[in-house]
Amino acid sequence: MPTLSEKDYLIGLTHFLPFGPKRLAMLKNFFKFWSVVWTAPAGQLAKAGLGEKIASDFVTWRDKINPEKILANLAKENIKTISLEEENYPQRLKPTFDPPFILFYQGELKEDEKPLAVVGSRKCTPYGAKIIDQTIPPLIFAGVTIVSGLALGIDALAHIATLKAGGRTIGILGCGLDERSFYPTQNRFLRRQIIEQGGLVMSEFPPGTQPLKPNFPRRNRIIAGLSLGTFVVEAGIKSGSLITSRFALEEGRDVYAAPGSIFSFESEGPNQLIKQGARPILAASDLLEGLGLETEADNKENIKRDWSGMSEEERSILLNLSSEPTNINDLKRGLQLDISLINSTLTILEIKGIVKTVGGGNYILL
Repeated sequence: MPTLSEKDYLIGLTHFLPFGPKRLAMLKNFFKFWSVVWTAPAGQLAKAGLGEKIASDFVTWRDKINPEKILANLAKENIKTISLEEENYPQRLKPTFDPPFILFYQGELKEDEKPLAVVGSRKCTPYGAKIIDQTIPPLIFAGVTIVSGLALGIDALAHIATLKAGGRTIGILGCGLDERSFYPTQNRFLRRQIIEQGGLVMSEFPPGTQPLKPNFPRRNRIIAGLSLGTFVVEAGIKSGSLITSRFALEEGRDVYAAPGSIFSFESEGPNQLIKQGARPILAASDLLEGLGLETEADNKENIKRDWSGMSEEERSILLNLSSEPTNINDLKRGLQLDISLINSTLTILEIKGIVKTVGGGNYILL
C-alpha cells in the first residue's frame, strides 16, 4: 500500500463537504497534521471545536471512504490539485479571507498574469453582449487574462470573446469538475475549449459536488480573489455579480461597472455600484487605464477566426442565420435538430467568430 502524503489526507478531508476553510483551519491549528485529523477519534474532533454531531458524522463518513480511491478518481477525471501550502498556489488568492485549502483544476496554472474578473447577468441583453464584444479584444491584446464563472449569459460571452481573440481565460465553478456534476450543461463544450486553448477551469469543490445555491457565493469570492479587479457588465440589484464586487472591495481590489439605462432592470446593479464609487466604464481604454496597462488598438483583424472545416450541422445553421436576430427555437423548428446539438454547434461558431449571441436565445451572422 503506497504511503499517503499530508496533501493526500487534506484532499480526502475536503471531500467531507461540511469541512470548509474555517473548519479545516481550526482542525489544522488543533492537530497540526492532516493525517492526524484523518485518524482522530470523534471525541478529539469534538474537542477541537467541531461539535459532537459533525465529529460523529465525519467519523461515520470516514469509515466508508478510501483515500486512495479518491486519488484514483481524480486521476481518472484528469483533475489536478494545488494546496494552500504549495508555492504555486495562486498568489493573489492566498492572502484573501478564507482561501480554499485545496483547489481542484483542469488546464494550466500560471503565476505571472494580469487577471480581470468579468461578471454579469445570466439573462443579458444585446446591450450587455455588445459591451463584451467591444471591451474584451483590446484587453486580450494588452495581455489581460479574463476570469469569470462559466455561467450562462455575460460569463459565457466573456469566455467566448476571450477565446475568439486568442486570449487566456479562467472559469471558476460552483460545483465539482467531474462531467456528471458540471453546471451549466450547456457550457460543457466551452469548458473543453477553455482547457484546450491554454486556459484554466477551477473549483474548490471536490468531484461529485452538485451546483447547490450556497456554493456560488463561495465561488464568487475566488473569482474576485484571483483578480486585480472586477468588471460588472449587467446585473440585477440582487445579482451574485454584486456579491463578487463586494468580495473585491473587501480585498482592496478595484470595481468597474458598465453604466446603463435607469429603466433597465439589468443595469440596476452596475448603476448602483457607480453611485457607490465604482469606476464607470465607457470603453476598454477605461479598464486598461484602471489596470495600469497601455491602451491597445481595438483591431478586429487581430481576432482569430477559423472559417475552415465546418461540419454539416454548422453549415445548416449558418444557412438559416442572417444579420437579423434568429431565435434558437426557430432554428430547432426549421432544422429538426436536437436543441443540445444546436446549442453546442452555435457555441463552436461563436468561438470561431462566425456568429454572435445578442441575448434572449437570439443569434446573428457576423
